Amino acid sequence: MTSTTEPTEPLSVEQLSETTLLRFATAGSVDDGKSTLVGRLLHDSKSVLADQLEAVERASAGRGQQGPDLALLTDGLRAEREQGITIDVAYRYFATARRRFILADTPGHVQYTRNMVTGASTAELTVILVDARNGVVEQTRRHAAIAALLRVPHVVLAVNKMDLVGYRESVFAQIAEEFTAYATELGVPEVTAIPISALAGDNVVEASATMDWYGGPTVLEHLETVPVSHDLAHCHARLPVQYVIRPQTAELPDYRGYAGQIAAGSFRVGERVTVLPSGRTSRISGIDLLGEPVDVAWTTQSVTVRLEDDVDVSRGDLIVPSKDAPATTQDVEATVCHVADQPLTVGHRVLLKHGTRTVKAIVKDIPSRLTLDDLSLHPHPGHLAANDIGRVKIRTAEPLPVDSYADSRRTGSFILIDPSDGTTLTAGMVGESFAAPEPVRDEAEDDGWDF
Repeated sequence: MTSTTEPTEPLSVEQLSETTLLRFATAGSVDDGKSTLVGRLLHDSKSVLADQLEAVERASAGRGQQGPDLALLTDGLRAEREQGITIDVAYRYFATARRRFILADTPGHVQYTRNMVTGASTAELTVILVDARNGVVEQTRRHAAIAALLRVPHVVLAVNKMDLVGYRESVFAQIAEEFTAYATELGVPEVTAIPISALAGDNVVEASATMDWYGGPTVLEHLETVPVSHDLAHCHARLPVQYVIRPQTAELPDYRGYAGQIAAGSFRVGERVTVLPSGRTSRISGIDLLGEPVDVAWTTQSVTVRLEDDVDVSRGDLIVPSKDAPATTQDVEATVCHVADQPLTVGHRVLLKHGTRTVKAIVKDIPSRLTLDDLSLHPHPGHLAANDIGRVKIRTAEPLPVDSYADSRRTGSFILIDPSDGTTLTAGMVGESFAAPEPVRDEAEDDGWDF
């Protein structure tokens, strides 16, 4: 195999535009070596600038270390470097000749579970590290459960610190078998197990010379070749309207366009569409992309759509194909991860932000809280504390066109906001989770709604 660590010329803009993009996140228990793996990945793939490496070498020397501590490439907060842990989500951007990457290095501590949810919510792949000496532990199961809840398509089990167990195949095989069985029970669609030593560089970018019993890809090889399905391109087409463009100039006296980023699917000129939640219909008369007219546009492209009829469309509305319009509802049931320090309680009045639309809402019920250690359900906890994951029922002041999170991660997600100060309270995923509770029958309807 040709080494990928030899110096290469920086990729040109044209080369970068021809590569695909993979968003991935790292997770694992404390001291499993997540930041070291990321640092090794960046260092050995020649994705670290010279001044960054020099700064890390100086910091490492100041701590009495003989070589550079590659974990410092991602542990950027002062508190992280002092404690040797990851606290916040660290995002890194790098590229190889085959693919571009957006990497989220997430914390391992239980109290920072919410940060892992943030980092993995948009990931197409999650790398979960396990210390070969400790095997699958409680936090490993927790991170696997979160990856399953977030419907991450690909999971990589990186069994790290193989050098500390004598590179024994039996140790790796036992851990891989146990984790895969647990992940399969959760409904994780794909698990790839790779034995590595992030500190020594084994099977990170270059194949290990000491683990010849392993014939699979290195971490970088897998990241470069794993299929990126771009599943949103095949989802129900959705365009949240962000801005209404009306120049009203001499050149464009009647121009009216509805601008936004396509959240899922694709749109074509001539297609019949419906504007939600009003339900008004029209046809697409034109699509403008980067100032130029196009016949078709698809997921993640920012476009301006023009309609044949002068219908009332404003920010927060959702443009969808008439033949594939979601139902609107004021009652949203979802799995949520509470991220704020103040608890989320039954009766809590909040703002619900879905796409570009924000509406008033109230927490009607919290049927259950999920115990990630054993996937058991604690019924009717009454509240969710920071880092808790549970089921909620929410009543909104206005109808919302929501999809199931299982169908679309973009249009099936939302956040709850504190109306008093704008703090993000909760991240939500519409519909059933892998551990959905039995339906809870309300003993009496709440007559106290004021909307």
